[in-house]
Order: sequence, then structure tokens, then C-alpha cells
Amino acid sequence: MAYDEGLAERVRERLRADPGIGEKRMFGGIAFLYRGNMAVGVTGDDLMVRVGPDATDAALARPGARLFDMTGRPMRGWVVVAGSAVAEDEALGEWIDEGHAFAAGLPPK
Repeated sequence: MAYDEGLAERVRERLRADPGIGEKRMFGGIAFLYRGNMAVGVTGDDLMVRVGPDATDAALARPGARLFDMTGRPMRGWVVVAGSAVAEDEALGEWIDEGHAFAAGLPPK
């Protein structure tokens, strides 16, 4: 499955200044990792965000968000945000910041 290169570039731009960020191809898309922990990713036309189990319900209440489910087993702590819901830079930035903050709270890998 191809992923939206334009969305990936927008994510990359937002995270570019952070030396702790790396990229890795996964889930048929691209993931952005902070110190080895996934923060956000792009799969298809959508943004995948690691919010953590405690923030899942609040994240799902936001426009365009749904539970991450690639294998038929939904994963709490991860949401997928429709590309249309992150068309504006401000909305995209909020999601990226949330994923980055969660990953920053994890021990480095």
C-alpha cells in the first residue's frame, strides 16, 4: 500500500528540527520515531498517531479519528486520523505534537 508522500513531507517538516526523530518504513507506510518509539506515521492517505491507552477515548472524540485496526484487533493507544481531518497545518500539528509527547514519555529503545 502506498502512502501519501505529501502528508509524510508535512510531518517531516514539523519534526525536522528534533534530532531524536528517525524514520522507518512500516505498516505499508512510513513511521516517525522519537528515540526509537513510534510517535506518528502515514499509512495510505491517513495519519497514524500513538496517543497512549489513557488518551484513546479523548482522541477518538476528535474529528476524523478512528481506532487503529490493521489485523482485526483494534489497538487502544493508537488512532488513525483521516487525511481530510489534517488538511490544515494547525490540526496536523496538534496530532503530531500529541504523538511526539507520548513517545517522549517512553524510555529510549
